Amino acid sequence: MVVFPNIKINIGLSITSKRPDGFHNIESVFYPVPWTEVLEVVSPGDQVEGELPAHKLTTVDQVIFYQYGDAIPGDAESNLCIKVYQKLQAWYNLPAVDMHLLKTLPIGAGLGGGSADAAFALRALKEFFDLRISDVEAMELLAELGSDCPFFWKNQPMFVYGRGERMRPIKLDLSNYYIVLVYPGIHVSTKEAYSGVVPKDPIIDLELLPDLPVEQWRTSVVNDFEGSVFVQYPALAQLKQDLYDLGADYAAMTGSGSTVFGLFKSLPELPAAWSAEPYRMWKGKLTA
Repeated sequence: MVVFPNIKINIGLSITSKRPDGFHNIESVFYPVPWTEVLEVVSPGDQVEGELPAHKLTTVDQVIFYQYGDAIPGDAESNLCIKVYQKLQAWYNLPAVDMHLLKTLPIGAGLGGGSADAAFALRALKEFFDLRISDVEAMELLAELGSDCPFFWKNQPMFVYGRGERMRPIKLDLSNYYIVLVYPGIHVSTKEAYSGVVPKDPIIDLELLPDLPVEQWRTSVVNDFEGSVFVQYPALAQLKQDLYDLGADYAAMTGSGSTVFGLFKSLPELPAAWSAEPYRMWKGKLTA
């Protein structure tokens, strides 16, 4: 069973209040983007076609987890794919499996790659074992693992609120746009990003985005993290300006950073430097 976890972008991100549980209430619009990596679930010992040497091999409970590509920080117990299996194992007494993840998405870049891995691991295990899991059960399970995880179960444009785990669909269609995402190799910790933010009311109601032309987003659709993060990392502010200079109708940082994206009606010629280390870049057409 092969699945392709994708990323999301934040279109607007308002930090509205501090919660008693230590988290923050936010409002944002999540939009899926087809920049993907590869996750495969197989029976123990099955050979994966075209298998590469594993960067890391981990055994936890009845899971052998093979990791390829970029290294994933943290120990095995914090791996979200393994956590999904462990939760299902408690419900269904599952047999052993092997998981193979080709990690190609930037980590800690505001793109939700780890959350996507969790949601797609759940989808793969559900189909592999033919499990009867409702959408409600899936969303509840994923919300226990991370605020962004439930979004990737639906994987469609959503207005999100609460700590990011509550959401409702929004009829936002950007299929006429191309996107350019640039990760400049700068790591911004979530704790660091939140430390510079003062909660406040949103500038606009983001649920009104479908009625607001993209060209008008520049002055009203704001990521609250930019105010503090750009002061600490001026290169990110410059990257956003570079995207506007290339003709973007809208540009912003996604999540708490440090990936910056631009929306274009047609793809411009992009700087060669963005295709070389330490940058990671992806460009392509958005879907509805």
